[in-house]
Amino acid sequence: MLTLEELTSIPDGLLTIERTTDLHTVLKQPTLLHLEGEIKQPLFISVLLHANEDTGFFAIQSLLKRYQDKPLPRSLSIFFGNIAAAKEGLRRLDGQPDYNRVWPGTDHPECDETRLMQKVVDSIAKRSPFASIDIHNNTGKNPHYGCINNVKETSLYLASLFSHIVVYFETPRGVQSMAMSKLCPAITIECGKPHLAQGVEHASDFIETVLHLDTLKPHVNNPPKVDIFHTVARVTIPDSISFAFAGNINDNADNKVDTQQLKQEYDVLFSENIDQINFSKLPKDTVLATVKKGIEQPLKAWDDKEKDVTNDYFSLATSEQGRRQLKLTRSLMPAMLTLDKKIVRQDCLCYLMEEYKI
Repeated sequence: MLTLEELTSIPDGLLTIERTTDLHTVLKQPTLLHLEGEIKQPLFISVLLHANEDTGFFAIQSLLKRYQDKPLPRSLSIFFGNIAAAKEGLRRLDGQPDYNRVWPGTDHPECDETRLMQKVVDSIAKRSPFASIDIHNNTGKNPHYGCINNVKETSLYLASLFSHIVVYFETPRGVQSMAMSKLCPAITIECGKPHLAQGVEHASDFIETVLHLDTLKPHVNNPPKVDIFHTVARVTIPDSISFAFAGNINDNADNKVDTQQLKQEYDVLFSENIDQINFSKLPKDTVLATVKKGIEQPLKAWDDKEKDVTNDYFSLATSEQGRRQLKLTRSLMPAMLTLDKKIVRQDCLCYLMEEYKI
């Protein structure tokens, strides 16, 4: 059974760990660390909800090293999530639910993990948090951006301090930021790929900025300057469909691999660099993949109410060269396209977004 460890001082070894696969030697289970600062109302941070996304941990480590010999400007509560999966270097262990889908408000059946996250929220609620930041990485090529679950002024301002790119999403449910938004302004920050110093530095500096804030209301003459995008669909690949990322799917391109052979092996073939179109506005009829004969619809798209909206966004057509191609039915912007097949199976291929006007 999962238990929540709560600490009020930094445990020995936490600031010297060089790999999150070693974190279990310091923290034996999911841990909530409360540190007092000059301003008592705390900032809440969660890291390692996806345990192979290490930027959040090292950003916290970097920040705490800066304040070893001086008080924090504001109290800080930090949740270290999936310690067991971090030991294995995995997003989550087989048989575990996603640690960022089981927070209060989730559709997931009650389990040890849902009870754990309820305990975390209850503990933070008693402290009247100032704000909440959940730190993540992407597996594909993406810019750094902030995510919000409402378009309140305080949420937008908080996100704008991290990036001018802001994604507004309403599903999936059960994420940390959605649960915490009932208590305080809450955002998720996406810090690019893991293991990169740039992401650690950006996240750590952002946390320090928020620690020094007295308010989350922007100055009336200086509203947040952001580009907001709203997720309209989450795209998955059914387990019955095989897929690969290889070569270039364009008819006139010089392929680096024998895509003819691959098309015989796999139901769907995506370009090996499809993640490079993340946060690019794609026109209608953009080709996303080639599809084997006999496969009628290789992807599934789900809206915020989990309604199947696949045919609203994707269609199949045959090119002049005889290739069956998967195309967009309208202009859209993808985000979080990944080349990691395990992530695709555990979560999704990507999200589809449209510009959002307040």
